[in-house]
Amino acid sequence: MPPGKFALCATLLLSLSIPTFGMAGQPLFSQAQNGDWILADRFEQRPPNFLLVIMDDVGIDQMESFGYGGATPPAMPSIDAIADGGLRFRNTWAMPVCSPTRSALLTGRYPMRNRLEQVIGPNDLANSQLSQFEVTAPKLLRHAGYRSAMFGKFHLAGPFNHAAGNGTPQALGWDYFAGFILGAPSSIDTTAGGIGPAGTYSCGFIPDAASDPVHGADSGACYLPDGTGGIGCLELAGNNTDGDPPGLQCLTDGGILVPNQSCQAEAPGHLAWEHENAHYVSPLMINHDGQVEEVPLTDPRGRGYRSTIEIDAAIDWIQQHQASSQPWMATVSFTAPHTPLQQPPAHLLPSGLATHLDGDCDDPIRQRLLSDAMTEALDAELGRLMLATGLAESGPGGELHYDPAGSDTVVVVLGDNGTFAPLVKAPFDAQRAKGTPYQTGIWVPLVVAGPEVDQPGRIVEHMVNVTDVFRLFGELAGLDVPALVPGILDAAPMRAYLDHADQAPLREFNFVQTGQNLQLHGGVNGPCEILDLCSHTLPAKAVCEVNGGIWWGEGADDPSIVPDLIESGVEHCWQVNQAIYHHDPAQYESNRVPMMPTATQAIGNDHFKLIRSSATDYDPATDSGVATETEEFYHINRATPVPLLDTADRDLLAAGDLDPVPALHYKRLSQQLDDIMASQVDCPGDGNYDGRVDQTDIDNYHSIVDSGWSGSSTYDFNLDGQTDEADLQIIMDHLGTVCRPDAIQQESERGNP
Repeated sequence: MPPGKFALCATLLLSLSIPTFGMAGQPLFSQAQNGDWILADRFEQRPPNFLLVIMDDVGIDQMESFGYGGATPPAMPSIDAIADGGLRFRNTWAMPVCSPTRSALLTGRYPMRNRLEQVIGPNDLANSQLSQFEVTAPKLLRHAGYRSAMFGKFHLAGPFNHAAGNGTPQALGWDYFAGFILGAPSSIDTTAGGIGPAGTYSCGFIPDAASDPVHGADSGACYLPDGTGGIGCLELAGNNTDGDPPGLQCLTDGGILVPNQSCQAEAPGHLAWEHENAHYVSPLMINHDGQVEEVPLTDPRGRGYRSTIEIDAAIDWIQQHQASSQPWMATVSFTAPHTPLQQPPAHLLPSGLATHLDGDCDDPIRQRLLSDAMTEALDAELGRLMLATGLAESGPGGELHYDPAGSDTVVVVLGDNGTFAPLVKAPFDAQRAKGTPYQTGIWVPLVVAGPEVDQPGRIVEHMVNVTDVFRLFGELAGLDVPALVPGILDAAPMRAYLDHADQAPLREFNFVQTGQNLQLHGGVNGPCEILDLCSHTLPAKAVCEVNGGIWWGEGADDPSIVPDLIESGVEHCWQVNQAIYHHDPAQYESNRVPMMPTATQAIGNDHFKLIRSSATDYDPATDSGVATETEEFYHINRATPVPLLDTADRDLLAAGDLDPVPALHYKRLSQQLDDIMASQVDCPGDGNYDGRVDQTDIDNYHSIVDSGWSGSSTYDFNLDGQTDEADLQIIMDHLGTVCRPDAIQQESERGNP
């Protein structure tokens, strides 16, 4: 690692000296001599704190308090209490997958602005990761004097192909980070820490003997790392008062249970402390004060239930900052209930759902229960944070009592994309869920609560995009957000919805997209057949398989694939169908795998939705891949409990000529989609995405290479994985170019009047 690399990336922030104004055009902040932005003297109080809570893979279909939730919704009393004290935004779109949503949420910009259009994987170049030159929410709020922290899932940049490696949270503006750089947790350790052969324990712990008479145990020696390199031991017998068997008790405490044994002076040598175990043993990273700490798997801080680890860290940081006169933003980015699904500790499930779980994490019916359980546990831990930080009180029955006027903190809770298909609640469409641009894949819950909300308890039905939340933070902090974000800002104003119950819509249309991230030599993630579609979304074989997919890429070993592809695999999804055709042409039509689009855009208004998709499929006539483009058009609504969705049988274009009213909406949405896609133009030499090639780009280039880093960066314009003289020459060749004419910018912002 080059010397000073992390220090460089922690301080490579876009320098702005633009005066900051409030809604009335009066300065809210002035810049002190040390460069900090401080409140003007006429303001007696500092701006509000922010608690941002991101739920992983929780679509609106899961939310009873939003009018849905199916026959058995997960119990979410904490979030319901917060929603009752704030606003429910029932018409919110996120991007179809997590990394693009998180980027849009924290920069106010659509995925095409920074090329982060898909889930970040180990082969993605830094060009498709969130750049240190972007104005992220913590960087924006620094102009108002905020300190910031994030806890839990990051998945915005790094550690692969990025100068900052595991220090990307610091490089992107967070003052403190404790969590997990990668996206999904690892696979479940079915050896339960080396106790049994792989495949023995599907939930990663030893169940009780009643659940598994062969491999279960009702007692044992629980060996625990003490954080100093030593190992302690605790003897466990019988279920605890919550009903957890010894195996789960031990795992929750960070240990490994040796079944039916007493503690020994030394831990058995076969215990696998180095095994990751999904939501219980994780590679924790801590960034602060210019340092990056990679917590070893033997450290108790990374062992235990993830939602608990995430909340413990958040509580500690918030409590340290509550007495400060400096405002703060804390982001709790839950990993739950993302796959792999794993049984939470029973004390986090007050609904009694734990009694229906028995240590079996493979059964499809239990998978749905596990998802509900992990969502309920998330909610319980959020409630614990609210109580521990004084943002709420405990009611007489133990329920959460939230008074939005009782603190100076705005609480925002939302889902990062739709629900994973096998876990979707009726009547939503499991065939068009997470990863797709359809309503089940992008329609998410959003709650905003706090003292700034007038008439709490309201429901807002107007369109909101996940980008708008970025702008809301700036608005509430008194900042002129458009003046502080170079390049195109896609975020519409939001604060007016908090201030006025009768506020008219602030968006004319809503928009989402997905695409493929940039890889070396034009590469893509290997093909994964999942939910009867071939997809390039999942970045690796293990991730494909843990989500129930069949891997067709290099290293393929599933017996159901074409035998000739065992081990070698193929690179592209269309080659899957090519192999199927070559193997048995007569059965091709019945055996072929439909292609998931490689790029999609969806645009909609309150009543209609247009979707454009691009894919490459196999053409037997030419024995090659052929690009295809399709359009779909739907009438949608948000009725409860059964909304009009964009299901396969409701495509108005497939039904023939449109009636006059739908035709008018189709024409308008089509033009708006054309405009917004045209607003993003290629700009060689522009490495900070501000729409111009200037001295700043030269300075940024030198700041990267002078630190000793020569690998992938946003200044690797020729996409060869190196930042070098060839890239500097591209800057020089285009110096002075302005790539974002005002007219194009205005067209792109038509959805944000």
